[in-house]
Amino acid sequence: MKKLVKVIGAIVENENNEILCALRSPRMSLPNMWEFPGGKIEKDETFKQAIEREIREELSCRVEFIDVFNDTTHEYDEIIVNLVTARCKLTSDIPTASEHSKLIWLHRENLLSLNWAPADIPAVKKLVQ
Repeated sequence: MKKLVKVIGAIVENENNEILCALRSPRMSLPNMWEFPGGKIEKDETFKQAIEREIREELSCRVEFIDVFNDTTHEYDEIIVNLVTARCKLTSDIPTASEHSKLIWLHRENLLSLNWAPADIPAVKKLVQ
């Protein structure tokens, strides 16, 4: 039986109405695919706690959880990922890639031009509607 992994990703929009997109590094699973930055939800952690911690660890900046935007489950070859995407507000510092190869800001109408990780696609499609 495949392991279920609960993950949270941040939809961060800047003052230019652009959304933060993160390119997975060649060392990560699903290399060179785009995703909303975030990570695993720890045991007994709320969505707010998880996304604020993950963004602080991964991007060296702070966000404030606003609300849940999308909740989807995707079955990969090895695992099942339950991805919750949350709208967040950038509250301090500029996001800096440490685990990812690159970070970019894109207008929502351009999001589908990227090669997204499969679990992120439902949220991307919902954003561009």
